[in-house]
Amino acid sequence: MEKTMKAVVTYAPGDNRYEDFPFPELEDGEVLLKVKGCGICAGDLKAFHGGIRVWGTSEADRYMEPPCIPGHEFYGEVVDIKGEVPGIAIGDDVCAEQVVPCGHCHFCRTGKYWMCQRSAVFGFKKYANGGFAEYVKLPKTSLKHVLPKSFTKEQSVLVEPIACGMHALEQANIQHDDVVVIAGLGAIGTSMCNIANLKMPKLVIGLEVREERARRAREYGADIVLNPVECNVVEEIMKLTDGLGCDVYVEASGSPKSAVQGLNCLRNHGRYVQMGVLSDLVTADWNTIGDGKELTIIGSHLSAKVYPAVIRGIEKGLIRTDGLISHCFKLQDWAKAYETAEKDPTAVKIMLEP
Repeated sequence: MEKTMKAVVTYAPGDNRYEDFPFPELEDGEVLLKVKGCGICAGDLKAFHGGIRVWGTSEADRYMEPPCIPGHEFYGEVVDIKGEVPGIAIGDDVCAEQVVPCGHCHFCRTGKYWMCQRSAVFGFKKYANGGFAEYVKLPKTSLKHVLPKSFTKEQSVLVEPIACGMHALEQANIQHDDVVVIAGLGAIGTSMCNIANLKMPKLVIGLEVREERARRAREYGADIVLNPVECNVVEEIMKLTDGLGCDVYVEASGSPKSAVQGLNCLRNHGRYVQMGVLSDLVTADWNTIGDGKELTIIGSHLSAKVYPAVIRGIEKGLIRTDGLISHCFKLQDWAKAYETAEKDPTAVKIMLEP
């Protein structure tokens, strides 16, 4: 009889099923984790609702390869290793970077593995099943990180999202006299308020419509939080900067309106960083970038070599995690977890446990 495990399996938009799934079989250089926790990403929710970024317009441009197991914000205990995997031992708590690089394309060969042309992320491909399961297999080319024994389950699950935020801030190249705006204060945006402050900028401004998230962002270092529904953000930022605008705008909400707002908020020679996955196409006056303000537009993709720094930062207490995991559900209650993530005004990051 085939050995199985419990998992949440994606078959189509709106069709996730908690069911028995074939147990992972290891090949040489692979590691098996018994999952201890996995966060729910906004990307998981967008995939469930049929987002075109994931499902495409046809099989020809589809990123998702169903049936597969979602979840890329996972960690777990090493319970099996096939062959030699340096630095990893049975019993270690380990997380893996969300991308599974091919190891041989141009970007992998030049050290930019997060831009791998195969662009495989755990939870979207049949050969890279994710952490919404009792067990997850780490392919040979995946990037594995041993977690300190002192880490809580919440800290362990948060390494992945915080790493994405840290990479975005590295792209922004924050200076001490900068006014930094972070749009969207979910777990990543809130953590970015914390990390941005480690650069000692002049001012950190958060943008958020949910009051609970705004409150927490202030605790995490946002000097000011503006609600785009209640005020004209561009006007308020101009008032705060003597009519110049902000130096840095990090778009972490995924809202097309926020993208346009960012271009308008920035001062001449400002820096715009797109980290959030936009829910639709953006229509903006592109002249603002060139003939207007001579802006620098920067993308931020995944986490780019920052996992070790994030792990050290959390371990030293420089990077905070308290309160970012707002809810925890058992794996079989994934539907309730999704609903909470989308509808509960107190939700920040939701975690699933097998």
